[in-house]
Amino acid sequence: MTRSNGPTPSRRQVLATVGAATAVAALGAPFVARGQGAKIRVGMPTILSGRVAILGTSSRDAATLAVNRFNAAGGFGGREVELVVRDSKGQPDEAARVTRDLVNTEGCEIIIDAEASSGSFAVHEVVGELGVLCLHTCSETSALTADPKLHKPTAFRAARQGIHDAVAGGKYAANIAKRDNLMKWMTCSPDYAYGRDNTAQFVEYLKIFAPEIEVVNEAWPKLFEPDYTAYVTRVLQVQPDAIYSALWGGDLVSFLEQANLYQIFAGGLQWFSGGLADPPIVNALKQLPAGLHSVFRYDPDYPDSQANKDFYQGFTEISETEPTNWAWQTYTAVQFIDQALGATSGNTDGQALADAIKGAKVESPFTETGEITMRESDHTIIGYPVAWGQSRPDPKGFQNWERGDWDEILSMEQEWKKRQGYA
Repeated sequence: MTRSNGPTPSRRQVLATVGAATAVAALGAPFVARGQGAKIRVGMPTILSGRVAILGTSSRDAATLAVNRFNAAGGFGGREVELVVRDSKGQPDEAARVTRDLVNTEGCEIIIDAEASSGSFAVHEVVGELGVLCLHTCSETSALTADPKLHKPTAFRAARQGIHDAVAGGKYAANIAKRDNLMKWMTCSPDYAYGRDNTAQFVEYLKIFAPEIEVVNEAWPKLFEPDYTAYVTRVLQVQPDAIYSALWGGDLVSFLEQANLYQIFAGGLQWFSGGLADPPIVNALKQLPAGLHSVFRYDPDYPDSQANKDFYQGFTEISETEPTNWAWQTYTAVQFIDQALGATSGNTDGQALADAIKGAKVESPFTETGEITMRESDHTIIGYPVAWGQSRPDPKGFQNWERGDWDEILSMEQEWKKRQGYA
């Protein structure tokens, strides 16, 4: 298992490497975090440019931290891991091409897919053809692993997914809706697979727990929408009691900055978000209104454990940003890879590694229980932190986390799978 207390390189050393990587990426060549001796090459297609580059850079830095710790501990039998990171620029076709190139040309034996959902489905098909081990670390679209028609024997999700957050979030929001009489709802989410999937599931469970609420308007800005003025003014026209949004990354920052200009939260509008509680997103906002609701993404103080604080310190020593949800998920993926390599005695065959990961558990600094499980039946993690909290403006962050009930989540997920024809 990856040693969470292993040494890491200095900030200066790593920033020099990252700086060189940026220059190389500009030339269209891969960034390679190099080790010494015989290497196990792990490829990572992700988004390193554009408005949502934080997804890729934080994923890359988390993987670098985990790989450095693995290598510093001796690797496996003297073999080190070499991380090869490529920029898909957020284009699904490019994500597929890059993944194929990483395996067929760059000699990568394992893929960490740090793409958004739009790219992850493309990567998923490629790794299904090639038979290499793949861990998806950023896609939260439930169907990727829940739909048996999409099952790939060597592909796994080391990331949260919409249905789990929807059960916990629907119950959390329903309790507040009943308490504060929030009957008139609106949604505003990105118009692609993740946005529609995530929003539909949240609304489904909101209505299960509070059938009296009504969704009176839906807004679907395109992914990477350059101007949200029309959507902010629609909120002012509709005047809902509450909004649910699956906007994320730079898109979420842009929307909220424009919303603050129009003071849409001044009248008591309640905001429920699937992506706000990432420290870099919070800190990118000029103004963070108090009392906005968000599902847990990452918090150095939750869970309040030394292991979580050690991860935060190690990450910030080598990164120019704070950890994100994508960061801890990617770190967890490397933990599963590390453990699987030990179980296979270093055999990198995709099916051999997959057999070692199915049903496995890893120690985790990110959970209340101290471990995360890779469910064997559908190759997805469970037991990760599912909680909802409220924003505070000073110091910027989130508080009052309410932990979701995993027994309830898993029970309702099974009922949902039956309704979808997945079980």
